[in-house]
Amino acid sequence: MWVTSPHAPSSATDPALRREAASPAPAAVADPRVRWAMVAALLVPVAMFAGIFSYIKQLPPLWALSKLFPVLTLPLALLLLRWARPPATRQLLVSVGWLLIVPSIVAIWTFQQSFLIGLTAQVKLLPILFFFSFLALLRWWRPTMDEVTATFLLAGALTIIALILLWALAPQSWYIAPYDPATSPMLTTDNRGNRIRMPMYFALIGIFYCYRRALAGHGWRWIVPAAVGFALTILIVRQRTTVIGLAGVVAINAFVLAGPRTRVLLAAAIPLALAALFSVPYLATVFDTSRASGFDVRWITTVKAVDFLGLNPLAWLFGVGTISPLDRTGLMEYFNHFFFLADIAWLGVVFEYGLVGALIILAIPLRGMAMIHGARRQADTPFLAALGDYILFALLTSVFNPLTLAPGEVAIILSLAVYAREAR
Repeated sequence: MWVTSPHAPSSATDPALRREAASPAPAAVADPRVRWAMVAALLVPVAMFAGIFSYIKQLPPLWALSKLFPVLTLPLALLLLRWARPPATRQLLVSVGWLLIVPSIVAIWTFQQSFLIGLTAQVKLLPILFFFSFLALLRWWRPTMDEVTATFLLAGALTIIALILLWALAPQSWYIAPYDPATSPMLTTDNRGNRIRMPMYFALIGIFYCYRRALAGHGWRWIVPAAVGFALTILIVRQRTTVIGLAGVVAINAFVLAGPRTRVLLAAAIPLALAALFSVPYLATVFDTSRASGFDVRWITTVKAVDFLGLNPLAWLFGVGTISPLDRTGLMEYFNHFFFLADIAWLGVVFEYGLVGALIILAIPLRGMAMIHGARRQADTPFLAALGDYILFALLTSVFNPLTLAPGEVAIILSLAVYAREAR
């Protein structure tokens, strides 16, 4: 039960009045100055909530802590009982409940595993609950939005610095080739050259922030860092999905925010820019269907997934679940093939969760876009715009990487959208 006001005796019987009488959320501290002690205090928790260590197995303690973080921080959500219920609470609780329980039940019949074992395959979705724990932390510590912005930008700058240092100092012997995709090495080398799989969450938000400041007419001093970040992503990170998503967000924003005449010029320039982008050899391989590109593995996975779903309408609607990672045989042994659901993006989501589950997953970032839009109507800032851009980036790249890989990234943006509307 949400805490109610002692001055509303009739709320004891009326749930609607109970919600109206709930204590309002605390506003952020009304201080125009950035308290750098607060920024420093926020830096590590924000990095953990963003899950930047979730796929860096080369740092075992941080990797393990990142996997446990959704459970360790869940008690923070109890603090929210002191205040009015946040927007999207019902949607997120129902979503998590459905996505945890239904696939685990279905997998009992599909893959002959117990319900509890099936649940372990869905722990990857627990970061959705960061919406509650991160919002509780923000309401408890009450940073200003300027301090939150400074924290994200500092984390983005540190990401770029770490990326440059690794590129400059790492010897060639650190780059692994060939490698097992399940091990997620940070430094790899393949037909694209040397690559650094740096978690780019904060760096991308920083790039979007600088780009938004430049579009707002703040001059070249903001377009330069945005261009540098874009260049480093293309030249060092070398992840096709990230580069294509970043270019997509830049092009969409330029077109939407331009005047009528400028849009005509952009309509002519964007195809040329795309041609130039895909002239980069490793980006051009996105259209490559040869064995070297891995296309044959994804195609065989697609065929096997569609055949497995077959003509069963219930399988298409509710999915067939998946095999727990605790089972060493896994889907690869079951299908006698390198079978990774993440390789087939939305089809993999439909395979595991069904069309109903896919719509539930899609509804979360769409709700986030609406919440960011509402926060920007109250106080439009480049930071809020950049957060909206990241959700757009996540939606664009979900064609290649499913949203289930890092659900906490979008969840904390929803928290920030709620908190921004409360900050005064």
